[in-house]
Amino acid sequence: MKQLIAWKKSKDRMPLILQGARQVGKTWLLLEFGKTCYRKTFYFNFEETPGLIMIFEDSLHADMLLEQLSLFYGEQIVQPDSLIILDEIQAAARVLTSLKYFTEQRPELHIVTAGSLLGVSVGKEGGFPVGKVNFLTLYTLSFSEFILAEGEDLLYAYLNKIDPVKNISSPVHEKLLTLYKKYLYIGGLPAVVQSWILEKNPKKVRMIQREIITAYEKDFSEYTNPSDAIKIGEVWKTIPAILAKEKKKYQYKQVTPKARSSTYRTVIEWLEKSGLVYLAYALKTPQLPLSGYEDASKFKIYFHDIGLLSAMLDIEPRIILEKETLFNIYNGAFVENFIACELLRAGETSLHYWTSKSDAEIDFITHTKGNIIPLEVKSGYGKRKKSLYVYDEKYHPAYLVRLSPREFMKDARFINIPLYETVTFAYRLSD
Repeated sequence: MKQLIAWKKSKDRMPLILQGARQVGKTWLLLEFGKTCYRKTFYFNFEETPGLIMIFEDSLHADMLLEQLSLFYGEQIVQPDSLIILDEIQAAARVLTSLKYFTEQRPELHIVTAGSLLGVSVGKEGGFPVGKVNFLTLYTLSFSEFILAEGEDLLYAYLNKIDPVKNISSPVHEKLLTLYKKYLYIGGLPAVVQSWILEKNPKKVRMIQREIITAYEKDFSEYTNPSDAIKIGEVWKTIPAILAKEKKKYQYKQVTPKARSSTYRTVIEWLEKSGLVYLAYALKTPQLPLSGYEDASKFKIYFHDIGLLSAMLDIEPRIILEKETLFNIYNGAFVENFIACELLRAGETSLHYWTSKSDAEIDFITHTKGNIIPLEVKSGYGKRKKSLYVYDEKYHPAYLVRLSPREFMKDARFINIPLYETVTFAYRLSD
């Protein structure tokens, strides 16, 4: 909401495209933005009313489009302090193209658009308004937003203001770990979190998660051809099993023994562009810019929501009550997927990791103020830092960071960050 308000006030404002996977709350957020920040909101949904697309089939002149949309709505659209919402436009290439003309011909208008598969649509059709739109991405709820939804306002405020060199008391640390384990089971999809807040019923949570997974799988066939839909489904179903392995690098042969990059790479890109998965690329060497040193042939795949991994691995609710099991189960798959999501929510534009020629692996590599920082993820309470030591001996970074269930600790360049502090720690990195 803060970012949307900043967009409204910006002197360089252009039509806004709000991206994000299905079921993350884009429509609700835009309607709430209109209700709280504008006198009048005009809402058009191209999925509910597909005939609307016909308005954009002839002239794309901004005034003519406004006239036709006003006639359809039954009210003059151009009013002081009004917001125009064009929703579910992923299948309407001409609507995307029209944003260019709104920018050039009616720059004073406040127009926001959204679509569940916009990432797949962008660039697929000609006429995309390059340089004529603003972008924002909506993610599922972070852990800190989850505890706010749980009514833990003081904990939320505390996590977002504590000095990173200040420790949290053991009782508060344990309380946060308990909430954190709940989050690993529930995740951050708004409908799932709302169900948990209202009913506290783990079985209902799992039912909603499975319904959402089914809806995602229906999109595979609805928005692709039959051959690609089968391949997307195959890749989708292998992700939990690969994340459950000690070595989480994605290998095509785990889909089917004869699978090849040339066959499956495009469907993995479809999943990524749809917002359903995130890719982390191996680095040939940790140098800036990190994207310039990616090895595109080596990558890991993570789900966009940790609750989906919980549902697809069919984790039992009782595991939330056990102290360490959920951290260690499936070789730390939950913890690593959680960190990937939190880093992106905090502003990382892409994910990277590093491996040595031996067995050392740094789960994530980030950077701030010119410093490249290794992040080693530990799902358990062990103190070993072998991979960090290997990395340190080779590259001598300014800091060595471990993310684990342990309490905060700093010893010279080494820092241990509690898992639940990942997103606030990442925000500090970007300051």
